[in-house]
Amino acid sequence: MAVLEVNNIEKHFGSTRVLKDVSFSLEKGNALAIIGSSGSGKTTLLRCLNFLETPNQGTIAVNGETIFDASRPVKMSDKELRSKRLHFGMVFQAFHLFPQYTALENVTLAEKLLAQERPDYKQNRKQILAEIEEHGKELLAQMGLADRTGHYPHQLSGGQQQRVAIARALALKPDILCFDEPTSALDPELTGEVLRVIRGLADQKTTMIIVTHEMAFARDVADQIIFMDDGYIVEQGDAKQVINHPKEERTRQFLSRYSQG
Repeated sequence: MAVLEVNNIEKHFGSTRVLKDVSFSLEKGNALAIIGSSGSGKTTLLRCLNFLETPNQGTIAVNGETIFDASRPVKMSDKELRSKRLHFGMVFQAFHLFPQYTALENVTLAEKLLAQERPDYKQNRKQILAEIEEHGKELLAQMGLADRTGHYPHQLSGGQQQRVAIARALALKPDILCFDEPTSALDPELTGEVLRVIRGLADQKTTMIIVTHEMAFARDVADQIIFMDDGYIVEQGDAKQVINHPKEERTRQFLSRYSQG
């Protein structure tokens, strides 16, 4: 069964239709890359999945449970919204770390706040917080940052900050990890270190959606690729097939221009 099913999603900003009848599914353990020109709707799609935007039409289901249905608009409480967002971990292109917190504090903050809702929190506070700290250290070590736990964002390179952001997104054990152009703010050398981390997550069968302009990376790491243009899904399928042998003329035009650039 698919871990994620998106059906007929539309998103309008005023009279502008940014997403148009978008449907796809994602299997557990697979990586999906979304490619396309700027303004094609890629980031808006991720924001809809993460409940940062509300679609005007369509449904979203995770693990067989419908978590959004535009035909049944319901005013959600903050707690309900947080619960739905927990299905997704979001890594933004601009890191969005809290400058006043260390790398470890950035990674553990959300988990500590969530732990306060546990019925046993007051009774076992010390043990719970110790376990969260240990989990945070393990994630930073996985990112190659075991020696940077006490560093603040301004003491880290862009690539290190992005790896902290990835560890933070993993901390709450999301069903699906989402990346919004995770290397666009990095220079080429730092891009490589972040891509290596994402490649490692793919090797571990982490379920991911990656919006990217790195075509070779998308081809080699993703299981499936979606090409978007003007809010539509123009082509989707096996990653190597779409990149190396696209079926649609619009996909061929995009990839041709991209390779020339």
